[in-house]
Amino acid sequence: LYLPPALAQEQTENLEGNFEGIGIEYYLLSDTLFVTHVRNNGPSEKAGIMKGDRIIAVNGESLPGKGLLANNIVSKLKGKKGSKVEVSVLRGFNADPFKIQIVRDRIIVSSIDVAYLINPTTGFVKISKFGASTDEDFVDELTRLEKKGMKNLILDLRGNGGGYLNSATSLADQFLEDGKLIVYTKGLHEPRTDYNATNDGLFEKGKLIVLIDEGTASASEVVAGAVQDLDRGVIVGRRSFGKGLVQEQFAFDDGSAMNLTVARYYTPSGRSIQKSYDKGTKEYKEELNKRLIKGEYTSLDSVYADSTFLQPSLKFKTAKGRVVYGGGGIMPDHFIPIDTSHYTSFYKKLNNSSLLQEFVYRNLSA
Repeated sequence: LYLPPALAQEQTENLEGNFEGIGIEYYLLSDTLFVTHVRNNGPSEKAGIMKGDRIIAVNGESLPGKGLLANNIVSKLKGKKGSKVEVSVLRGFNADPFKIQIVRDRIIVSSIDVAYLINPTTGFVKISKFGASTDEDFVDELTRLEKKGMKNLILDLRGNGGGYLNSATSLADQFLEDGKLIVYTKGLHEPRTDYNATNDGLFEKGKLIVLIDEGTASASEVVAGAVQDLDRGVIVGRRSFGKGLVQEQFAFDDGSAMNLTVARYYTPSGRSIQKSYDKGTKEYKEELNKRLIKGEYTSLDSVYADSTFLQPSLKFKTAKGRVVYGGGGIMPDHFIPIDTSHYTSFYKKLNNSSLLQEFVYRNLSA
């Protein structure tokens, strides 16, 4: 997969967990940038930007329409540490914009979305991706929660599209005993490489639940697969995406890059959870939508009607002898259907069109 310079930089910054900018989160509202979050002690907070502010211009240049804004806003606000950017802001009911100058700085972004106790002994941690510092961030949160009395853990990997393999294996290491196989990789021109747990695990005994869904992919499936195959915890949710490929990135002098698939990864039981490309790329990309059409998100019977679960060669066994499957994602130990009780076709159209979000933010900014 070829990545143009801007996309290659964006992908790297996303996984490395840091970039140089102004430290805000925002929603694009027509020709306005609506500030939804200001990073504590970040450049924007220091300059006086507040949540709810509306940015209408950058360096004197108006933001002309949502389409163009979406393509250019990142490049307008990001810049080298120490450089300055001037934004024009509308606040509250004040109709007169005012200007604020912000000194850009390095922004550190954690891939741990939330970490807290849901009761006195059970922790909940949600991880959005496996970046360069995910394992370190997780250890920090794990230590903090254990000091508060945590004995059991719910790890939420729903919607986690993956990231760095090493981060995933380091995180899985926190749950597994010394010497246990976490995952191994093997390719046509790549010899088998084993990733084993060490004696550094901080949570090898407590009860563990891992939440997954159709958005759980790649490196996050490594963690779920190891936990399931070794019977270390319980996997709850819906069948994961099914991406079991190992890619290496090769950078070019112009800043662009190429992601090249070099191997597959295999869970401890020996299964590859990569879904098939046999029917072509288009069919591969439509596979998740076909799960929805077949009713897989709402019915366990529909899941097991998939050809993936009818082939004897794709059956494997966990450490305790339970049957698990390869070839099409990780099937949870406990299936939780998607809640469709209020999800009508009309609501789906509204949600996909972003009208609901626009309505909320327009009223918040009124």
